[in-house]
Amino acid sequence: MEFRNYETVFILTPVLSDIQMKETVEKFKQLLLDNKAEFVNEENWGLKKLAYPIQHKNTGFYQFFEFKSSPSLIAILETEFKRDEKVLRFLTTVLDKHAVAYNKKRKKGEFKKSTEKQEEKVS
Repeated sequence: MEFRNYETVFILTPVLSDIQMKETVEKFKQLLLDNKAEFVNEENWGLKKLAYPIQHKNTGFYQFFEFKSSPSLIAILETEFKRDEKVLRFLTTVLDKHAVAYNKKRKKGEFKKSTEKQEEKVS
């Protein structure tokens, strides 16, 4: 079975309590782990303003997962996203080798360092 690299971002409704939000995120994380997915990275981006209203909501909790799994798991994951009324939107993408390399550099903070160095030179 071939594993591929994926990343998924999903937006949860802002009316959830902190506990409900964490439980929902944990539910999707557990779904991936139960289906033999290997987590690479997980980020909680927090409450953000939406570009346009979704279901009369202007904000949402953003959650990011980067993982390796079989392609068949994506259909299962997206079906669960669609079934859960707490999920406003989701997007799952396949990562090529360039995207994987970019994500590794981003996690290390290499892009922040280069902009900080440029600012120091200007000062």
